[in-house]
Amino acid sequence: MVNEDFPEVEDTYAEAFDGIYCRTCLTASDRKVLENAAKDATATPATVIGRTEGGIETWLEEDETPDGRLGAILQFWGSIDGKLEEALQKFEKELSYKIRQDILVKPFTSLFNANFTSEGRLDMMNRVGHCGDGYEWVEELYGREMIVVPIMVPDFEIERYLGYSMGVAGGNFWYFCETKEAVLEAGREALKAISDVEGAIAPFDIVSAGSKPETNFPEIGPTTNHPYCPSLRDRDNVESKVPDGVKYIPEIVINARDLEECREAMRRGIEAAGKVQGVRRISAGNYGGNLGDYKIHLHEMLNL
Repeated sequence: MVNEDFPEVEDTYAEAFDGIYCRTCLTASDRKVLENAAKDATATPATVIGRTEGGIETWLEEDETPDGRLGAILQFWGSIDGKLEEALQKFEKELSYKIRQDILVKPFTSLFNANFTSEGRLDMMNRVGHCGDGYEWVEELYGREMIVVPIMVPDFEIERYLGYSMGVAGGNFWYFCETKEAVLEAGREALKAISDVEGAIAPFDIVSAGSKPETNFPEIGPTTNHPYCPSLRDRDNVESKVPDGVKYIPEIVINARDLEECREAMRRGIEAAGKVQGVRRISAGNYGGNLGDYKIHLHEMLNL
């Protein structure tokens, strides 16, 4: 429960959605290559435009990975629009782009399944293994069934089957700030707190552009949430919802393996952000309860 000195928390909710995710273990022989591959593969949060997004859940030491090298747990997420079978086909295709373009091309990297309670699995041979142009092979390595893809800096290894599960995507909160310093400090403290929740990621990092469901330009996807844009507060044609003294309204978005993990990550992130000077109010983004599968009420979560 937050204390009396905590910023005002609006009596509202975050609207979250069902999503598909793979939980994987990336390894590399060099720390800098590992960091680059992990960050490149998870850098673009894109489920809002029908692509795949990801996040770094945690970093691993040599004694925590299948091949005894430095590693990272990465999550990759896809949205569910329509039939699950069609969503899985699209997710597999989009996931393969992340692996092929951001991981396989980095020297001395490997990718393993890290989802051991999966609801199904994706065969990586068709869209990743065949990057070997028919010269790839399957081999038992590290106690896993691995595809070995021959490449010019030999060789890329990926576990043949990556497990997928259903999780909760799009949990979020907004923190209304007076200063630029509060935007960054509170965001970083929130992200640090979220990273301590196993199974949770923040795919957007600190978000400067919250969106709304309706738009004047549907061909480009989500557009600015204009009532909450501080620079539009004094426009005659805008019914502004920006309080006096607030100059910035960043957002933190959270995906997690289940609803409870998502709630816990939101709670810890909010509590961490609210302790930073210059944070005036806490709220959350929703779509009037019309789109999401879940409503995560802030007052209930924070025991207010």
